[in-house]
Amino acid sequence: MKRLYFLFIIFYLSFSPAGAQVNDSNTPLHLMKPAYKVRYGVSKPEEVKQVMDRVLQYIGSVTPARFVDSKTGQLIADLKKINGNTQLQRGDFRLTSYEWGVTYSAVLAAYDATGDEAYRRYAYERFQLLADAYPYFKEMHQKGQMIDDLMRKVVDPHALDDAGAICSAMIKASLKDKGLKMADLIDNYSDYILHKEYRLADGTFARTRPHKNTVWLDDMFMGIPTVAYMGKYTGDMKYYDEAVKQVQQFEERMWLPTKRLFRHGWVEGMQTHPAFHWGRANGWAILTLCEVLDALPEDHPGRSHIQNLLKKHVEGLARLQHHDGYWHQLLDRNDTYLETSCTAIFTYCIAHAINQGWIDALAYGPVAQLGWHAVEASVNEKGQVMNVCVGTGMGFDPAFYAYRPVHPMAAHGYGPVIWAGAEMLNLLKQQHPKSNDSAVQFYPEAIPTDAPIFNYDGSTRF
Repeated sequence: MKRLYFLFIIFYLSFSPAGAQVNDSNTPLHLMKPAYKVRYGVSKPEEVKQVMDRVLQYIGSVTPARFVDSKTGQLIADLKKINGNTQLQRGDFRLTSYEWGVTYSAVLAAYDATGDEAYRRYAYERFQLLADAYPYFKEMHQKGQMIDDLMRKVVDPHALDDAGAICSAMIKASLKDKGLKMADLIDNYSDYILHKEYRLADGTFARTRPHKNTVWLDDMFMGIPTVAYMGKYTGDMKYYDEAVKQVQQFEERMWLPTKRLFRHGWVEGMQTHPAFHWGRANGWAILTLCEVLDALPEDHPGRSHIQNLLKKHVEGLARLQHHDGYWHQLLDRNDTYLETSCTAIFTYCIAHAINQGWIDALAYGPVAQLGWHAVEASVNEKGQVMNVCVGTGMGFDPAFYAYRPVHPMAAHGYGPVIWAGAEMLNLLKQQHPKSNDSAVQFYPEAIPTDAPIFNYDGSTRF
């Protein structure tokens, strides 16, 4: 009977007898397929991985892992021959940038989710190259010689952007694979973050631009996860305590409880603090909360507060998701464009929070699924990620954010897309999403029916 009912629906939704009028008596109109602009429904794991693979293949082809002579272009295979002309071969993206630190964390997560060695190999090859070359460039730099600027960021970081994202990815890899020899790199990066980065009087990570004592929301992610992961790396509780303290001090300045969103920037000298809720910066904030919770011991006294802050942020974000799955460039301004990098980060974080048991799958599983459909729609056939906001400073007017360009060469989208896909695969393994009365619903157990409408237990008698 169930199969006959299903065939009846297909027939009437697809073929109407000549001259017959479709009406409520002869057709189940509530099961008509809507004209979605972006795909809707439950993803298949193989489809998710196909998108991830396309992105990996693209970035693998345009980010070579080798050194060359900057004048001749010749490959330098023997690192003992490194000199002032030696540089990382230039590709479409920079192997030592914070955006690529995100990408390294993403491919490591993708390996964990898929077991596909291509993902782990991508990170390991580049980590090993940097680790092997580090001593040679360090020696040159200490002697006052000019070195490749991309390697200068490794040898002598000048900002959290140079150090944080890539260091936390290296720590994650080292914790899982003791054979990796990256201690010198991790020590150098973490030393900058912990002892050399500019701070406010209370120790909060800060910058001196665009004004004295400016706090950027971005720096939650650029600094705090490494501090937390140093706790796992060394076993020293002081790092966990410092990470929690940093989160709380950012929260005091940047969090708006009424909107359940973070502001992008805060300047100590301002009497009034404008609140522009830039999408990607809020992405960095919630990603930080996930990373810190992943690193913190279960019994750490600061854990529950951070988890509650994460829940509130998810609530605020879920309210503002566009009906095509994206989030806006300015989250609470629907007159600004739909942006991919923040959408991918939010999709990852919401799926991850569900998988870790921090938030409710029934409430937020559909949000993550809808977000993933927006993400996959933003990956072209070449594997490039579209509709990504370029690098963005800090402003105090809406035009600054609303008119930021988007570009497929904006590196900020690639890691988040792979990370979101990896976590969606985990979500699809742990949960059992299914379309019920045309809506995506998440169930803790498999539903034993393919009927278009069913009760929570799979029965079809209503």
